[in-house]
Amino acid sequence: MMKRNASTDPMIGYAIFYLVFLYGPVLLLPLFSFNDSIFVAFPLKGFTFQWYVAMANNDALIHALANSLKVGVSASVISTILGILAAKAMTRYRLPGRGPVSGLILLPLVIPSIILGIALLVLALNVFKIDPSLYTIIAGHVLICVPFAMLVMMSRLEGFDKNLEEASADLGENGWQTFWRVTFPLAMPGIVASLLLCFTTSFDEFLLAFFLAGNEATLPLFIFSQLRLPNQLPSVLALGSCILGVSFLVVFLSERTRRVGLQKKPAATAEATS
Repeated sequence: MMKRNASTDPMIGYAIFYLVFLYGPVLLLPLFSFNDSIFVAFPLKGFTFQWYVAMANNDALIHALANSLKVGVSASVISTILGILAAKAMTRYRLPGRGPVSGLILLPLVIPSIILGIALLVLALNVFKIDPSLYTIIAGHVLICVPFAMLVMMSRLEGFDKNLEEASADLGENGWQTFWRVTFPLAMPGIVASLLLCFTTSFDEFLLAFFLAGNEATLPLFIFSQLRLPNQLPSVLALGSCILGVSFLVVFLSERTRRVGLQKKPAATAEATS
């Protein structure tokens, strides 16, 4: 039996402290969402489902959630498509001015969101004469999500053999057919990762939505507006618990699917070589 190195004890303690510090406050959300009191404090008063019922009957909350889903799905799909095109251009072609172009695409990552939000609002109102709406929020979120999508797709496209695309071209496929039959299936894990990352970024974004929303509130804006009302806070906690549960389920199913795929891959390889 291997003896545990005494020097690893502080690291184990640090890891435990870090996990408790990181996930402890998150795990308090479900706990207080079942508390029979509008005040988030110990001791707990009792067990109740009334805040979940109130959440389901809150039309403004449901409308804000639907807006966030619309914005998140639209921004993630558009950003991933643009990210694929940008990543393919960066990794497969020798472009003049590749460095400056890449820097311009990544620039929104280093610009403060409040400055970006003000600039986009001025641009929408004074240049394009567009009133703030969900469409302006989507445009703003695409701007900040494209860099993430491009970085994820660049790492994926650089991770498989380019000779596969060259072999497809040698067999008579054009560029579009090569992309759909060779590049797209191989890049699918990166595409899924990009969609999830962009959706999470858009779903959680507050400052751009604050400047570009107009009369259409997204979920972060709605939650911020409810924090001043103590009687509405438990419903927000119930919503946070539901989002936390859905997020855990998505991560669990993704990891399970990945493991099943890894188990099937050796079997498929053995069958193909037999």
